[in-house]
Amino acid sequence: MAAKVEIFTRMMCGYCTRAKHLLDSKGVDYTEYDVTMGGEAKRDMLARKPDARTVPQIFIDGQAIGGSDDLAALERAGKLDALLGL
Repeated sequence: MAAKVEIFTRMMCGYCTRAKHLLDSKGVDYTEYDVTMGGEAKRDMLARKPDARTVPQIFIDGQAIGGSDDLAALERAGKLDALLGL
């Protein structure tokens, strides 16, 4: 079963684009929340990960993964596919 993937992003964010590209390359469906203007999406992100100061913030099945570099590190270590249920 595929994992539930959520990514909090903002406009013009190269790291966000890089993380989405990696997920897209694996054919992973994800829900994107834009926190550019703050609001409810940003409050939700901070409620789930209070120390989050940068984007993207990526969650897989509710587990905070971190940002783009963390996602790429999981891929390099060969651990990302298992988390994604691939």
